[in-house]
Amino acid sequence: MGNNSYKITKGDYYMKKPYVNHDECIGDGICAELCPEVFELRDDGLAYVINENPDESLYDKINEAIEECPALAISMEEE
Repeated sequence: MGNNSYKITKGDYYMKKPYVNHDECIGDGICAELCPEVFELRDDGLAYVINENPDESLYDKINEAIEECPALAISMEEE
């Protein structure tokens, strides 16, 4: 399950930033569990990006959050 249509790599990482589509987000919170350095679940029940320029050491965690999101609401977007 999840969205594995786009994975970040070192070469393209600096051109993209994490994005949560709030129209699709169901507030599952798996992204915040997997990568709390980049995502948080707020009181309104939606996930938010709290770090738009994360360190490359977080690539694997971000990719996992993208893949595991049950609503396919997380992606990497052009800056």
